Amino acid sequence: MTYVIGAACVDVLDKSCVQECPVDCIYEGARAMYINPDECVDCGACKPACRMDAIYWEGDLPADELQHLADNAAFFSKPLPGRVAPVGCPGGADSVGPLGADTPLVAAMPKREGASDPH
Repeated sequence: MTYVIGAACVDVLDKSCVQECPVDCIYEGARAMYINPDECVDCGACKPACRMDAIYWEGDLPADELQHLADNAAFFSKPLPGRVAPVGCPGGADSVGPLGADTPLVAAMPKREGASDPH
């Protein structure tokens, strides 16, 4: 089991969750944050820290957020645009920094009105 970051994070990238994660398993894409399901220890520290209420335990995902379960995993298991290999499990987000790419699901989402470019 793991925690999942949903649509409320897209174009916001608040990152309040990152500071609370004891295993550094929350990675930064271009428009959203992603939790590595293989590195997450299911502690739940990220959920109350998220000011956007974008983080769910996978068993509590609302129906309209279910696609984000597979999408968060795909961020790590499939090559992202501009990358030849999947991100995999590098052992922590600090070791790779912002990745500058998103999954096709997030990349195709309409830009949040009023959102500025986070980079």
